[in-house]
Amino acid sequence: MRNRDFTLLWSGSAVSALGTSVSTVVYPLLIIAMTGSYAAAGVVGALATAANVLLQLPAGVVVDRFDRRRVMLVCDLGRAVALASVFVALLYGGFNLWHVAGVAFVEGALTVPHRLASHAAVRNVVSPEELTAAYGQNEMRDRAAMLMGTPLGPALLGLGSWVPFLGDALSKVVSAVMLLFIRKPFQAERVAPESAGRMLDDVREGAAWLFRQPFIRATVILVGGSNLLFQALQLAVIAKLKTADHSDSEVGLILAAAGIGGTIGALLAARVNAKLSLRSVVIGANWSWALLVPMTLLADDLWVLGCVLALIVFIGPIWNIGVDVYRLSLTPDGMQGRVSAAAILIEYGPIPLGLLLGGYLLDIIGVTWTIAVITAGMVLLALSATITPVINQQATRQEVSS
Repeated sequence: MRNRDFTLLWSGSAVSALGTSVSTVVYPLLIIAMTGSYAAAGVVGALATAANVLLQLPAGVVVDRFDRRRVMLVCDLGRAVALASVFVALLYGGFNLWHVAGVAFVEGALTVPHRLASHAAVRNVVSPEELTAAYGQNEMRDRAAMLMGTPLGPALLGLGSWVPFLGDALSKVVSAVMLLFIRKPFQAERVAPESAGRMLDDVREGAAWLFRQPFIRATVILVGGSNLLFQALQLAVIAKLKTADHSDSEVGLILAAAGIGGTIGALLAARVNAKLSLRSVVIGANWSWALLVPMTLLADDLWVLGCVLALIVFIGPIWNIGVDVYRLSLTPDGMQGRVSAAAILIEYGPIPLGLLLGGYLLDIIGVTWTIAVITAGMVLLALSATITPVINQQATRQEVSS
């Protein structure tokens, strides 16, 4: 944190992440309040994350071809304008489901290159020996944003439906301003691309590099499966609380427990990864989730449910810092955007499906059976992690195929 440029990058992203956390929790609450449909909330949530499927790979090429700082500036300002349109519409009573859904999609679309550029920039802003600490700080930042934003979103929603969106729009402006004061370049010197027609070749090159790394390939597939199930689980937890007549503020406070668990996990992740092999982290995380997910159904007391959610999310940063730093430290700088895009496509691409699946399962079979389906999926992932040969081989940072 004594690195001035990293501090500016970290601080701007922290404010933006807080705004995103606020709007993320507000989207389903607003849609449910306005329409009374969990399926509609699932559709809007799916559109907000669909860009991870549609734009991830081309965004990776953009991040590797163009100045990453400028890419982030354009994305910040574009997201601010989109969110401001929701603020203005709601302020004057002009709620429209498809307008909100469209803005959710635009915000998600611009978040893709912004996130890739920010992730890739870190390796150029800090020294190699600071890399693990820097990504640890980023993980803690994102978890803390979720911790604060989850209860803050419903609280701001109580002041007015337009308030959370104004706050998120302003957070993107702050992020853009911070970027202007960073001195170091966000990428190494590059050779100019021969032509725009090489984009498909660039995409293939990044994906091919990732798939030649067997351990990385296996872990990103596991993350994709768990992310699908976790999106459905979050919607199921909201449905369980709303069915029991808990207020939006109570929902926010319970979901904030996830932020507490994630923040603590980020603080301890470096120490845990220093003591455990990546094999232990991967297999242990999946079995822990398989055991904890059904407890969300059994926990009727709010405090117990909050503790279960905290434990589920506590495990995430340990996985992220161990596996992601392993991947990022091995990826050539000129391929950071494309390789990360290929990994994130697999990891986050299933999220829209998870939201749609969760919404429709809740409407059709209810909370109990929805969580039972999610539990069965988690058990299958844990079994897959346990029997996959490349994961059972002790993975170290030196194990990379050519």
